[in-house]
Amino acid sequence: MKHFALTAALALLAQPALAEDKVTLMLDWFVNPDHAPIIVAQEKGFFKDEGLEVEVVAPADPADPPKLVAAGKADYAISYQPQLHLQVHEGLPLTRVGTLIATPLNCLMVKADGPVQKIEDLKGKKIGYSVSGVEEALVGQILKTAGLAMSDVEMVNVNWSLSPALIAGQVDATIGGYRNFELTQMRLEGAEGKCFYIEEHGVPTYDELIFVANPQVLDRQKTRRLLHAVERGAQYMVNHPEEAWELFSATAPDLKDELNAAAWKDTLPRFSQSPAALDQGRYARFETFLHESGLISNVLPVSELAVDLGAE
Repeated sequence: MKHFALTAALALLAQPALAEDKVTLMLDWFVNPDHAPIIVAQEKGFFKDEGLEVEVVAPADPADPPKLVAAGKADYAISYQPQLHLQVHEGLPLTRVGTLIATPLNCLMVKADGPVQKIEDLKGKKIGYSVSGVEEALVGQILKTAGLAMSDVEMVNVNWSLSPALIAGQVDATIGGYRNFELTQMRLEGAEGKCFYIEEHGVPTYDELIFVANPQVLDRQKTRRLLHAVERGAQYMVNHPEEAWELFSATAPDLKDELNAAAWKDTLPRFSQSPAALDQGRYARFETFLHESGLISNVLPVSELAVDLGAE
Protein backbone atom coordinates (compact mmCIF):
# COMPACT_ATOMS: atom_id res chain seq x y z
CA MET A 1 0.00 0.00 0.00
CA LYS A 2 2.81 2.38 0.93
CA HIS A 3 4.62 1.46 -2.28
CA PHE A 4 1.49 2.29 -4.31
CA ALA A 5 1.07 5.66 -2.57
CA LEU A 6 4.70 6.56 -3.19
CA THR A 7 4.46 5.56 -6.86
CA ALA A 8 1.29 7.63 -7.29
CA ALA A 9 2.90 10.65 -5.64
CA LEU A 10 5.99 10.40 -7.85
CA ALA A 11 3.80 10.08 -10.95
CA LEU A 12 1.91 13.21 -9.91
CA LEU A 13 5.14 15.14 -9.48
CA ALA A 14 6.38 13.98 -12.87
CA GLN A 15 3.38 15.45 -14.67
CA PRO A 16 4.15 18.70 -16.53
CA ALA A 17 2.63 21.83 -15.03
CA LEU A 18 -0.40 23.17 -16.85
CA ALA A 19 0.63 25.73 -19.46
CA GLU A 20 -0.28 29.31 -18.66
CA ASP A 21 -2.47 31.24 -21.07
CA LYS A 22 -0.32 33.79 -22.86
CA VAL A 23 -1.77 37.26 -23.40
CA THR A 24 -0.31 40.51 -24.68
CA LEU A 25 -1.05 43.80 -22.93
CA MET A 26 0.01 46.95 -24.75
CA LEU A 27 0.60 50.00 -22.56
CA ASP A 28 -0.30 53.51 -23.70
CA TRP A 29 3.24 54.80 -23.09
CA PHE A 30 6.52 53.73 -21.52
CA VAL A 31 6.20 52.19 -18.05
CA ASN A 32 5.44 54.83 -15.41
CA PRO A 33 3.46 55.05 -12.14
CA ASP A 34 0.17 55.16 -14.11
CA HIS A 35 0.72 51.45 -14.78
CA ALA A 36 1.71 50.50 -11.23
CA PRO A 37 -1.03 47.90 -10.45
CA ILE A 38 -0.10 46.00 -13.63
CA ILE A 39 3.62 45.95 -12.80
CA VAL A 40 2.95 45.05 -9.15
CA ALA A 41 0.67 42.22 -10.28
CA GLN A 42 3.44 40.98 -12.55
CA GLU A 43 6.16 41.20 -9.89
CA LYS A 44 4.03 39.64 -7.12
CA GLY A 45 3.01 36.70 -9.32
CA PHE A 46 -0.69 37.60 -9.31
CA PHE A 47 -1.01 36.96 -13.06
CA LYS A 48 0.70 33.60 -12.61
CA ASP A 49 -1.80 32.79 -9.83
CA GLU A 50 -4.55 33.30 -12.44
CA GLY A 51 -2.86 30.96 -14.90
CA LEU A 52 -1.73 33.81 -17.12
CA GLU A 53 1.57 34.69 -18.73
CA VAL A 54 1.21 38.40 -19.49
CA GLU A 55 3.58 40.10 -21.92
CA VAL A 56 3.52 43.82 -21.07
CA VAL A 57 4.63 45.87 -24.08
CA ALA A 58 5.43 49.59 -24.27
CA PRO A 59 4.47 50.98 -27.71
CA ALA A 60 6.75 52.73 -30.16
CA ASP A 61 3.84 55.06 -30.95
CA PRO A 62 1.21 55.84 -28.27
CA ALA A 63 -1.49 55.86 -30.97
CA ASP A 64 -0.81 52.23 -31.93
CA PRO A 65 -2.11 50.04 -29.04
CA PRO A 66 -5.90 50.34 -29.65
CA LYS A 67 -5.34 49.87 -33.38
CA LEU A 68 -3.26 46.73 -32.77
CA VAL A 69 -6.01 45.33 -30.53
CA ALA A 70 -8.65 46.15 -33.16
CA ALA A 71 -6.50 44.38 -35.77
CA GLY A 72 -6.12 41.28 -33.58
CA LYS A 73 -2.37 41.78 -33.08
CA ALA A 74 -2.61 42.29 -29.30
CA ASP A 75 -5.11 40.99 -26.74
CA TYR A 76 -5.50 44.11 -24.62
CA ALA A 77 -4.39 47.72 -24.60
CA ILE A 78 -4.33 50.52 -22.08
CA SER A 79 -6.19 53.45 -23.60
CA TYR A 80 -8.34 56.44 -22.61
CA GLN A 81 -12.11 56.62 -22.21
CA PRO A 82 -12.52 59.80 -24.35
CA GLN A 83 -10.56 58.21 -27.20
CA LEU A 84 -12.54 54.99 -26.94
CA HIS A 85 -15.80 56.81 -27.69
CA LEU A 86 -14.31 58.42 -30.82
CA GLN A 87 -12.64 55.22 -32.03
CA VAL A 88 -15.83 53.16 -31.71
CA HIS A 89 -17.65 55.82 -33.73
CA GLU A 90 -14.89 55.55 -36.34
CA GLY A 91 -15.71 51.85 -36.65
CA LEU A 92 -12.83 50.27 -34.74
CA PRO A 93 -13.89 47.02 -33.03
CA LEU A 94 -13.04 48.02 -29.46
CA THR A 95 -14.73 47.82 -26.08
CA ARG A 96 -13.80 48.83 -22.56
CA VAL A 97 -13.32 45.74 -20.39
CA GLY A 98 -11.75 47.29 -17.30
CA THR A 99 -10.65 50.49 -15.57
CA LEU A 100 -7.10 51.26 -14.45
CA ILE A 101 -7.35 54.92 -13.36
CA ALA A 102 -10.88 55.87 -12.37
CA THR A 103 -10.60 59.69 -12.40
CA PRO A 104 -9.56 62.24 -14.99
CA LEU A 105 -5.87 63.17 -14.88
CA ASN A 106 -6.13 65.86 -17.53
CA CYS A 107 -6.23 69.41 -16.23
CA LEU A 108 -6.14 72.99 -17.42
CA MET A 109 -2.76 74.09 -16.12
CA VAL A 110 -1.48 77.62 -15.54
CA LYS A 111 1.45 79.23 -13.74
CA ALA A 112 0.65 79.63 -10.06
CA ASP A 113 1.83 83.25 -10.16
CA GLY A 114 0.66 83.92 -13.73
CA PRO A 115 -2.09 86.11 -15.16
CA VAL A 116 -4.76 83.36 -15.01
CA GLN A 117 -6.02 82.95 -11.45
CA LYS A 118 -9.61 82.05 -12.33
CA ILE A 119 -11.33 80.74 -15.46
CA GLU A 120 -12.63 84.24 -16.34
CA ASP A 121 -9.00 85.38 -16.69
CA LEU A 122 -8.61 83.18 -19.80
CA LYS A 123 -10.37 85.81 -21.93
CA GLY A 124 -7.93 86.95 -24.61
CA LYS A 125 -5.29 84.40 -23.55
CA LYS A 126 -3.45 81.59 -25.36
CA ILE A 127 -4.09 77.95 -24.45
CA GLY A 128 -1.59 75.33 -25.56
CA TYR A 129 -2.69 71.83 -26.57
CA SER A 130 -1.27 68.68 -28.16
CA VAL A 131 -4.20 66.81 -29.69
CA SER A 132 -7.15 68.49 -31.37
CA GLY A 133 -10.69 67.25 -30.85
CA VAL A 134 -11.45 66.15 -27.31
CA GLU A 135 -9.12 68.67 -25.69
CA GLU A 136 -10.79 71.55 -27.50
CA ALA A 137 -14.18 70.22 -26.42
CA LEU A 138 -12.94 70.17 -22.82
CA VAL A 139 -11.75 73.77 -23.08
CA GLY A 140 -15.05 74.84 -24.61
CA GLN A 141 -16.97 73.31 -21.70
CA ILE A 142 -14.66 74.87 -19.10
CA LEU A 143 -15.01 78.30 -20.71
CA LYS A 144 -18.80 78.01 -20.65
CA THR A 145 -18.75 77.88 -16.85
CA ALA A 146 -17.27 81.40 -16.87
CA GLY A 147 -19.51 82.77 -19.60
CA LEU A 148 -16.75 82.57 -22.21
CA ALA A 149 -16.59 80.94 -25.66
CA MET A 150 -13.81 79.46 -27.79
CA SER A 151 -13.70 82.73 -29.72
CA ASP A 152 -12.48 84.39 -26.50
CA VAL A 153 -9.21 82.40 -26.47
CA GLU A 154 -6.49 81.43 -28.93
CA MET A 155 -5.70 77.71 -29.14
CA VAL A 156 -2.02 77.04 -29.90
CA ASN A 157 -0.69 73.61 -30.90
CA VAL A 158 2.52 73.17 -28.92
CA ASN A 159 2.89 69.50 -29.86
CA TRP A 160 3.97 67.63 -26.72
CA SER A 161 5.83 70.58 -25.15
CA LEU A 162 3.05 71.56 -22.76
CA SER A 163 5.04 72.44 -19.64
CA PRO A 164 7.97 74.05 -21.51
CA ALA A 165 5.57 76.25 -23.51
CA LEU A 166 3.83 77.35 -20.31
CA ILE A 167 7.08 78.01 -18.43
CA ALA A 168 8.50 79.97 -21.38
CA GLY A 169 5.37 82.15 -21.58
CA GLN A 170 4.49 81.01 -25.12
CA VAL A 171 1.02 80.24 -23.78
CA ASP A 172 -0.94 81.29 -20.69
CA ALA A 173 -2.47 77.86 -20.02
CA THR A 174 -2.32 74.31 -21.30
CA ILE A 175 -4.81 71.47 -21.65
CA GLY A 176 -3.72 67.84 -21.87
CA GLY A 177 -1.10 67.74 -19.14
CA TYR A 178 -1.58 65.18 -16.38
CA ARG A 179 -2.03 66.57 -12.89
CA ASN A 180 -0.02 63.70 -11.38
CA PHE A 181 3.07 64.46 -13.49
CA GLU A 182 3.07 67.95 -14.97
CA LEU A 183 2.79 69.90 -11.71
CA THR A 184 5.83 68.10 -10.27
CA GLN A 185 7.69 68.44 -13.56
CA MET A 186 7.11 72.20 -13.50
CA ARG A 187 8.31 72.44 -9.90
CA LEU A 188 11.48 70.49 -10.73
CA GLU A 189 12.12 72.94 -13.55
CA GLY A 190 11.79 75.90 -11.18
CA ALA A 191 8.22 76.96 -11.83
CA GLU A 192 5.09 76.44 -9.76
CA GLY A 193 1.98 75.28 -11.61
CA LYS A 194 -1.69 75.34 -10.74
CA CYS A 195 -4.39 72.99 -12.03
CA PHE A 196 -8.00 73.74 -12.76
CA TYR A 197 -9.56 70.30 -12.44
CA ILE A 198 -11.75 69.80 -15.48
CA GLU A 199 -14.37 67.72 -13.65
CA GLU A 200 -14.89 70.69 -11.30
CA HIS A 201 -15.55 73.00 -14.26
CA GLY A 202 -18.40 71.44 -16.20
CA VAL A 203 -16.76 68.41 -17.82
CA PRO A 204 -18.43 65.07 -16.99
CA THR A 205 -16.01 62.89 -15.06
CA TYR A 206 -14.52 59.90 -16.87
CA ASP A 207 -12.06 57.04 -16.53
CA GLU A 208 -8.64 58.30 -17.63
CA LEU A 209 -7.00 54.94 -18.28
CA ILE A 210 -8.93 51.85 -19.30
CA PHE A 211 -8.33 48.33 -20.61
CA VAL A 212 -9.73 47.81 -24.12
CA ALA A 213 -10.18 44.61 -26.10
CA ASN A 214 -11.67 43.53 -29.42
CA PRO A 215 -15.28 42.45 -28.67
CA GLN A 216 -15.29 40.14 -31.68
CA VAL A 217 -12.69 37.84 -30.10
CA LEU A 218 -13.08 38.73 -26.40
CA ASP A 219 -12.41 35.85 -24.00
CA ARG A 220 -14.46 36.98 -21.00
CA GLN A 221 -13.22 34.32 -18.61
CA LYS A 222 -9.57 35.07 -19.37
CA THR A 223 -10.23 38.81 -19.09
CA ARG A 224 -11.80 38.38 -15.65
CA ARG A 225 -8.67 36.57 -14.51
CA LEU A 226 -6.46 39.36 -15.86
CA LEU A 227 -8.50 42.05 -14.11
CA HIS A 228 -8.62 40.10 -10.86
CA ALA A 229 -4.81 40.04 -10.83
CA VAL A 230 -4.72 43.80 -11.49
CA GLU A 231 -7.24 44.30 -8.67
CA ARG A 232 -4.94 42.41 -6.32
CA GLY A 233 -2.09 44.65 -7.49
CA ALA A 234 -4.08 47.80 -6.69
CA GLN A 235 -5.09 46.40 -3.30
CA TYR A 236 -1.49 45.53 -2.46
CA MET A 237 -0.44 49.10 -3.29
CA VAL A 238 -3.02 50.58 -0.93
CA ASN A 239 -2.19 48.14 1.88
CA HIS A 240 1.59 48.19 1.42
CA PRO A 241 2.49 51.49 -0.31
CA GLU A 242 6.20 51.53 0.62
CA GLU A 243 6.82 47.89 -0.26
CA ALA A 244 4.87 48.32 -3.51
CA TRP A 245 6.92 51.39 -4.45
CA GLU A 246 10.19 49.54 -3.81
CA LEU A 247 8.94 46.63 -5.91
CA PHE A 248 7.78 48.86 -8.76
CA SER A 249 10.73 51.25 -8.86
CA ALA A 250 13.23 48.39 -8.87
CA THR A 251 11.96 47.20 -12.27
CA ALA A 252 13.77 49.98 -14.19
CA PRO A 253 16.60 52.35 -13.14
CA ASP A 254 14.90 55.49 -14.46
CA LEU A 255 11.82 54.97 -12.28
CA LYS A 256 13.63 55.76 -9.03
CA ASP A 257 13.73 59.54 -9.38
CA GLU A 258 11.92 62.44 -7.72
CA LEU A 259 9.37 62.87 -10.52
CA ASN A 260 8.24 59.23 -10.47
CA ALA A 261 8.25 59.05 -6.66
CA ALA A 262 5.94 62.09 -6.50
CA ALA A 263 3.76 60.75 -9.32
CA TRP A 264 3.42 57.44 -7.46
CA LYS A 265 1.97 59.19 -4.40
CA ASP A 266 -0.27 61.47 -6.48
CA THR A 267 -1.65 58.57 -8.52
CA LEU A 268 -2.12 56.02 -5.73
CA PRO A 269 -5.66 57.11 -4.69
CA ARG A 270 -6.85 57.24 -8.30
CA PHE A 271 -6.46 53.56 -9.23
CA SER A 272 -9.66 51.57 -9.50
CA GLN A 273 -10.06 49.07 -6.69
CA SER A 274 -12.67 47.24 -8.79
CA PRO A 275 -11.23 47.31 -12.31
CA ALA A 276 -13.85 44.97 -13.81
CA ALA A 277 -16.80 47.04 -12.55
CA LEU A 278 -18.45 49.47 -14.97
CA ASP A 279 -20.11 52.80 -14.14
CA GLN A 280 -22.66 52.82 -16.96
CA GLY A 281 -23.83 56.36 -16.25
CA ARG A 282 -20.29 57.70 -16.59
CA TYR A 283 -20.01 56.33 -20.14
CA ALA A 284 -23.51 57.46 -21.09
CA ARG A 285 -22.85 61.01 -19.84
CA PHE A 286 -19.54 61.33 -21.66
CA GLU A 287 -21.07 60.00 -24.87
CA THR A 288 -23.76 62.69 -24.60
CA PHE A 289 -21.10 65.33 -23.88
CA LEU A 290 -19.17 64.41 -27.04
CA HIS A 291 -22.38 64.52 -29.07
CA GLU A 292 -23.30 67.94 -27.72
CA SER A 293 -19.75 69.11 -28.49
CA GLY A 294 -20.17 68.04 -32.11
CA LEU A 295 -17.46 65.39 -32.03
CA ILE A 296 -19.79 62.46 -32.73
CA SER A 297 -22.90 62.36 -34.93
CA ASN A 298 -25.07 60.11 -32.78
CA VAL A 299 -25.28 58.67 -29.27
CA LEU A 300 -24.45 54.98 -28.90
CA PRO A 301 -25.77 52.80 -26.07
CA VAL A 302 -23.20 51.98 -23.40
CA SER A 303 -23.36 48.31 -24.45
CA GLU A 304 -21.58 49.27 -27.69
CA LEU A 305 -18.80 51.01 -25.77
CA ALA A 306 -18.12 48.87 -22.71
CA VAL A 307 -18.79 45.54 -21.03
CA ASP A 308 -19.39 45.00 -17.33
CA LEU A 309 -17.48 41.84 -16.49
CA GLY A 310 -17.89 42.59 -12.81
CA ALA A 311 -21.65 42.05 -13.07
CA GLU A 312 -21.53 38.78 -14.99
